[in-house]
Amino acid sequence: MIGAGPAGMAAATAAARMGYDTILLDEQPSPGGQIYRAIETAGKACTDILGPDYAQGRAIVDAFRASKATWMDGALVWNISTDRVIDFSRAGASSQIAAKRIIVATGAVERPWPLPGWTLPGVTTAGALQILMKSSGVVQEDAVIAGSGPLLWLVAAQLVDAGAPPRAVIETTPRAHYRAALRHLPAALRAPGYLTKGWQLIRKVRNAGVRIVERAENLAIEGEDSVSAIRFTSKGRSEGIEATTVALHQGVVPNQQITRLLRCDHVWDASQQCFRPVTDDSGQSSVKGVYVAGDGAGIGGARSAALHGEIIALAIAACDGRGDANLLKVLQSARARDAAVRPFLEALYAPAPHVTAPADDTIICRCEEVTAGAIRQAVDLGAPGPNQVKSYLRAGMGPCQGRVCGPVVSAIIAQQRGETPEATGYYRIRPPLKPIPLSELAQFTAADGPENR
Repeated sequence: MIGAGPAGMAAATAAARMGYDTILLDEQPSPGGQIYRAIETAGKACTDILGPDYAQGRAIVDAFRASKATWMDGALVWNISTDRVIDFSRAGASSQIAAKRIIVATGAVERPWPLPGWTLPGVTTAGALQILMKSSGVVQEDAVIAGSGPLLWLVAAQLVDAGAPPRAVIETTPRAHYRAALRHLPAALRAPGYLTKGWQLIRKVRNAGVRIVERAENLAIEGEDSVSAIRFTSKGRSEGIEATTVALHQGVVPNQQITRLLRCDHVWDASQQCFRPVTDDSGQSSVKGVYVAGDGAGIGGARSAALHGEIIALAIAACDGRGDANLLKVLQSARARDAAVRPFLEALYAPAPHVTAPADDTIICRCEEVTAGAIRQAVDLGAPGPNQVKSYLRAGMGPCQGRVCGPVVSAIIAQQRGETPEATGYYRIRPPLKPIPLSELAQFTAADGPENR
């Protein structure tokens, strides 16, 4: 397994319980992933701020710790071959593991939202504010949170509970999205807990006196050496709010770096407005022996991710003539109920048109400082897709390997060519997935056999 979030931990725990030689690799020093980061060391004050959903992660971590799965912390996976040999760096050296099966559980990343000034110091993501609270107990004061999505309101409410309410929440959800979401409301009522929680978060932020700006457009961040203000238009009026910290958010998308590296088939999910790997009911991708669990297979949330991880482990066991068929059906039903709210959320919090069409002078590729206008010009000169734009402009060649710019580059090309993102495609990902020192390559240990992994 790669990734120690809820999906990876649940899959590893279940696989080890059924007798598989199970190894879980993750870059972090402790299990939990982004959603349950530092859950083992979080005190009561921290869990009170971050909420009961965060606290529930402790049970998942404890079950994983108690299992016979091997935990490899601080392991940076930088390549995987088509015959399922994993190259990773750990403790200053590189090693290999040969696996019979691989479960990719690398979760989601925040959707990039390039807008004027987004590269200024002081601009971050909403998720980054949450990471500071989880990992360091640092609460960012006087922040302005802008964008759309459930995490926007969750972080704002957590800041309220921490005694540092945001200066403002600037919401970009258009009125039309509320109408589009209404038709999915009856199905969403199958999972009423999500709707209740969302309403409670919004009410908490409003009751705290936080300024709420609705249906904002034309957002731009101002400043010379750092952020000084954020400007926007709302209801036909242009205005600005002074700020030293601006946190942006437009939902999350699957982290597709590893599945792209493995040349798994991907499909454009019009509902979630992102690419996701093609998987079957057992979670297996188009590449034999490679499974994708949790949000990396399509956004579903932490609870669904944990269910999905266990489902995949049980499905693999069923193929090998072991496992619990009745438990598998129960988990599949539970995951289907949990997913009932997704169409509602996806319709409501889909990126607004002004979010997916950045102005020409907006930097898209931060690593190489490539603008939206340069990408459009490359398309006009004949570049048919992201890989050709990469060759022309070096967009996607920097340290992030396209994690930040990839979705936006594909969207811009598709818009400029008048085609779907699926027709446009995505970057071809090559190793190393992340930069590693040559000294780690110099100390390289070859793979053991896959045995029963």
